[in-house]
Amino acid sequence: MTADNATIQKWFDSQIDEDWGADEVRINTDDDEILAVVKLGTDDSELPEQSDEKEIAIKRIARRFRKSTRQSRMSVADSAQELFERKVSWGVQAGEGTYLFTHVTAPAMTRLRMDERRVLDTLVNSGVAKSRSEALAWCVKFVKDNETEWLENLREAYKSVEQVRSAGPTLTKS
Repeated sequence: MTADNATIQKWFDSQIDEDWGADEVRINTDDDEILAVVKLGTDDSELPEQSDEKEIAIKRIARRFRKSTRQSRMSVADSAQELFERKVSWGVQAGEGTYLFTHVTAPAMTRLRMDERRVLDTLVNSGVAKSRSEALAWCVKFVKDNETEWLENLREAYKSVEQVRSAGPTLTKS
């Protein structure tokens, strides 16, 4: 089933078990994965001040949530995977912190020229990344984090192209 993010969100909203203690579930999707981040009723004021301690507290909350909801989450995930033909990954948001405890890492094949490989090798040789694959992921994250507005404009332009394309004629085989 091909479904947009809103359709998948609505489906997940109808599946969430009251026992989870979730304020909401935010869905994010691509062609390979549905990421369901469960926002728990935890206020930032309930978490430690220091970032290291806060991160540990969020992981502890996530581990407890993961263990206590495993059966029902897996049932929801199995149904979603069958219905939407994508893997389901899970995370927890406690306060402002988010911890993903399952996720898909999808391989992406690319052909790089020498100058592009040199960039990746520099990241590996300097210890920023352990491999070319990790260096490429680092580059993608760097662009995502530093070019948010540009990427959003690009996504909006793509939506316009899709609308024009869908309004155009369709090819039929004769």
